[in-house]
Amino acid sequence: MLFNEPHPLEVKVLTRRFEYPNAEPIGIDRFLATRGYEGFRKALGMTPEQIIDEVKKSNLRGRGGAGFPTGMKWSFVPRQSPKPKYIVVNADESEPGTCKDRIILENDPHRLIEGVLIAARAINASRGWIYIRGEYRYLIAVVDKAIEEAYQHGFLGENIQGSGWTFHLSTHSGAGAYECGEESALLNSLEGLRGNPRLKPPFPATSGAFQCPTVLNNVETYSAVPDIILNGGEWYSNLGTPKNGGTRLFCLSGHVNRPGVYELPMGFNLLRLINEVGGGVRGGRKLKAVIPGGSSCPVLKAEECDLPMDHESLAKIGSMLGSGGVVVMDETTDMVKAMFRIMKFYAHESCGWCIPCREGTAWLKKLLGRLDEGLGVSTDIDLANELARNMLGKTFCALGDAAAMPTISFVEKFRGEFEAKLKSAQAQAPVPGAQPLAVL
Repeated sequence: MLFNEPHPLEVKVLTRRFEYPNAEPIGIDRFLATRGYEGFRKALGMTPEQIIDEVKKSNLRGRGGAGFPTGMKWSFVPRQSPKPKYIVVNADESEPGTCKDRIILENDPHRLIEGVLIAARAINASRGWIYIRGEYRYLIAVVDKAIEEAYQHGFLGENIQGSGWTFHLSTHSGAGAYECGEESALLNSLEGLRGNPRLKPPFPATSGAFQCPTVLNNVETYSAVPDIILNGGEWYSNLGTPKNGGTRLFCLSGHVNRPGVYELPMGFNLLRLINEVGGGVRGGRKLKAVIPGGSSCPVLKAEECDLPMDHESLAKIGSMLGSGGVVVMDETTDMVKAMFRIMKFYAHESCGWCIPCREGTAWLKKLLGRLDEGLGVSTDIDLANELARNMLGKTFCALGDAAAMPTISFVEKFRGEFEAKLKSAQAQAPVPGAQPLAVL
């Protein structure tokens, strides 16, 4: 189930078991034969504080988008609370340009289960759920089979491995809503409610699933934990950069010769990823722009792409590492149309819970659509920028920001294309009495 041939520059940690020639998910026998569950067995002999300290040492940061330090997040759970503790896996991978959690679920589901068990041990959780996006429904059977094998071999259930500790795990299907990739909306959906985000605080660490302390991370984050415990946090940290430990699954797509999912050290240079790992821009064309971390991230111009792929380096240049979805665009790309297509997605996926996002994405979709068709007026370009800026930081969750940030970057960095499209269309077919969209 590989999407691409392995590359010599890859550092195999999460994907080290993917080398087997058959395309079947790795079952528990093969998993155990390749040091599977050894990290969990080691964790059984550690205190919760020792587990969390090792994860902190690793400099593992959440692989879903925000990049929050994982060990710190786990430490926020009040382990002495009388309420039950829960573990939730965010497998609602819905960011356009991102498909890295999918290959872990397809190829090595026991790795995820082992990571979940270690996290559960760290906070003394008794119950967990793997929330899988609706479009990944076919993967539920794969994960359910792995969970069943884990129960049969004593890694789930009562008195796990003779430790006296009980932990139960099951899958839960979403219904295909991008919004449920946001942690609080996911928790509402898990509880059987509409998938709207919650007002925070309180945060899931203190009031998550069913108002109980909850650790919620995505598939890639949990899947990194077994090797951290097995080999040590310092070992994992040294694979990456000082504040960005380990490896990252980069989803390389768009106008490249070798698209695919590649596991590379944190801090790997973006241009090297495109040219050496991805084989360069397709058709020998010139690089024009790159979205570095999924569609919600501000776009980079070609001349900005010679930089390390880590959180600090991208933040310094005004973008984000996000979910690791690297979308490459060559010189033929219509940037106005590209932004319009991105906005159509966010307008469709807004849950409608708060006005700035519900109305803002809808208006941006109309406005960008009109600009794409060349039917707007020059003031519409500034209006799109202003509207996006007025959405930033004013929504219940980050979906409003996810729509606004790329809009601002596309308009500011490629304004000439927006203006040229307007001039070209109006020269061919002037629109008598055209008015700015805001007053229509």
